[in-house]
Amino acid sequence: MSWKTLDDMDLSGKRVLVRVDINVPVENGHVSDATRIERIVPTVKDILAKGGKPILLAHFGRPKGKVVLDMSLRVTLPALEAALGRKVRLIETLEGAENLTDEALASEVLLLENIRFHPGEETNDPDFATRLAQLGDVYCNDAFSAAHRAHASTTGIARHLPSCAGRLMQAELQALDAALGTPKRPVMAVVGGAKVSTKLDLLGNLVSKVDCLVIGGGMANTFLAAIGLNVGKSLCEHDMADTAREIMIKAGAAGCEILLPADVVVARDFAAGAPHEVVGAHACPQGAMILDAGPQAVARIITALDNAKTLIWNGPLGAFEIEPFDAATNAAARHAASLSREGKLISVAGGGDTVAALNKAGAADDFTYISTAGGAFLEWMEGKDLPGVAALKA
Repeated sequence: MSWKTLDDMDLSGKRVLVRVDINVPVENGHVSDATRIERIVPTVKDILAKGGKPILLAHFGRPKGKVVLDMSLRVTLPALEAALGRKVRLIETLEGAENLTDEALASEVLLLENIRFHPGEETNDPDFATRLAQLGDVYCNDAFSAAHRAHASTTGIARHLPSCAGRLMQAELQALDAALGTPKRPVMAVVGGAKVSTKLDLLGNLVSKVDCLVIGGGMANTFLAAIGLNVGKSLCEHDMADTAREIMIKAGAAGCEILLPADVVVARDFAAGAPHEVVGAHACPQGAMILDAGPQAVARIITALDNAKTLIWNGPLGAFEIEPFDAATNAAARHAASLSREGKLISVAGGGDTVAALNKAGAADDFTYISTAGGAFLEWMEGKDLPGVAALKA
């Protein structure tokens, strides 16, 4: 482990600048989902327990370097205080943070107003990073979800202060290392979603890292078409056929087995409860569209899961939002969850649709780790260095 954690830091009497992600959904002036806020609680409480004063740095929305009142972090205060069980004081300006009053210093937790109100944040301006760093004695990054951004609050500050990972960042990095860094083999990946074109780097990296790759969703249609099968009216990137074949050749050379659906669920209409049938992957009717993997395909995936020791999951196997085209995703996810619960499988999942699909299947709670990091999770899986993680190693 090449980065420090809170366990490695002396925080007694220190001001700790903590980069967090509390970019939460808001409806009618209230936080509608406090998951991201709840996930920073262990870090903040550990800092307080070690005698430190947390000063939270966070973004909210995309104000693009200007003060936008609708994007003030003030809206998060009630949810933050409820999660932490203590008062949180909003510091509205950088100047206010540089000249804290005795009243402000008496607060246990301080929150600096939206860091992206400052143009120097997203440009990683050295002078702005220096000013931020002077607010604290120690820097703690607990926002893995922003670690793929080289911003002042994710990388710039780390050049000036003793730095460490917060508990959420630590958990994320340990989970990802267990999945792709030093995994227990065999390693299996499930990659679904609509388009091959958005996941080229991901597929290219995974075929050299995993032993078995399941391709599902609209992406599978592109691969089926690439091997000469008719996919009817299905969502399919026919112009990516050469690329799909190249990925299959690369997988073969690396000893990675690619699992494409042997049978599929087809329908003429993309609608809940639409008339549908199961056909062989080679027998999609001309006027139909493939909307899910079939039972034979699911059986093969379940067998592969039984043989695997590590699973990485990104994207659904079918049009999971609409019944009955959620069946393959639900069955595979629940089996992976069961194996994880029994201690037979290390399962790591991430990406927007992935979290929604696993929640819908009732499988999320039993996966070993579910990342809410979105873009950062994908870039890590693509084998890219994340600036916010690299900065902690300096």
